[in-house]
Amino acid sequence: MGWFGRKAAEAPRPAVPLWLSGEVEAVPRSYGARLSEVYVNNPVGQRAVRMVAGAVGALPVYALEGKDQVADLVGRAGLMETVAAQLLLHGNAFLQCVVGRDGGVHELFPLRPERVSLELDQRGWPAAYSYKVKSRAMQIAARDALGRAQVIHLKSLNPTDDHLGLGCMDAAIASAAVHNRATRWNKALLDNAARPSGALVYEPVDGSMLSSDQFGRLRDELERQFSGSDNAGRPLLLEGGLKWQAMSLTPADMDFVALKEAAARDIALAFGVPPALLGLPGDTAYANMREAGRALYRQTVLPLTQRILDGIGAGLSTWFGKVKLGADVDQLSELAEDRERLWQQVGAANFLSDAEKRELLGYRKEQER
Repeated sequence: MGWFGRKAAEAPRPAVPLWLSGEVEAVPRSYGARLSEVYVNNPVGQRAVRMVAGAVGALPVYALEGKDQVADLVGRAGLMETVAAQLLLHGNAFLQCVVGRDGGVHELFPLRPERVSLELDQRGWPAAYSYKVKSRAMQIAARDALGRAQVIHLKSLNPTDDHLGLGCMDAAIASAAVHNRATRWNKALLDNAARPSGALVYEPVDGSMLSSDQFGRLRDELERQFSGSDNAGRPLLLEGGLKWQAMSLTPADMDFVALKEAAARDIALAFGVPPALLGLPGDTAYANMREAGRALYRQTVLPLTQRILDGIGAGLSTWFGKVKLGADVDQLSELAEDRERLWQQVGAANFLSDAEKRELLGYRKEQER
């Protein structure tokens, strides 16, 4: 009978705001296009990534177990920030262990994740990493002859892939596209005298029409003297038979401001940043800002930092023996109250030894001399 198709054909289409109507833009699939949409051209996405990655990179790194040389390798300027940004955007970070003449690791060099591809062995484990720059490709073995890691692969959780992680851009790309399109719409309104365009209606008494030359001259005069933000508010002088008919947007079309704020909140949520820290209206009270700062560190920065340090420590353990790294959070004002409460609880625990208390507070088990 085809009733379902008939009902679907007769169903009215939902109303779409004017600034979202027209040709549908495809969601970019390549990493470069997604990076441009979410990070390069979107202020919310860029600020969120810079805030989280910068906070991770600013934390001092020290060795809980192992040599202090390892902490010096990881704590070099920009390394932790770069790794955190790659995990947020791409979902993967690859660190090449640069070996010196003495046979030891002298540097951890971050590789561009979009240039790295995995080569698997017969059992499905990574055997080598191929790093391709334009037409040149370099193959790096996963481990050397002694079983030491040549590349340390850090990845975010990805339930759909056994070897590669999943970044936050896939979750933020749709909201970033809406946010960027609303920005372009707002700019277009500003370029056209910051208001919706109107229409010149020609209503002569004799019912005649404008000639091609008259129409072209009128259009050029409007574009030259009355359009653009510099000419906003200039009075329009009309000849006989011409009448200006103002046009306005409906409330649904003007709702792009609310939709833009909602899209910005979704972008911040995808990267784990409280919206109040990005200057979004609604939650900018002082108490909310303070709690948002604590939430940023407790829910996003510190878990990401520990995941990075655990992965790097596991890779460097093949070179330096057992390695365990930690981040010094004692100087963070956002966590001062939590730290004070923890110190009081640990100090009051008389059944714990001094070594156990030091371990609970994140220090070495033995007092260094």
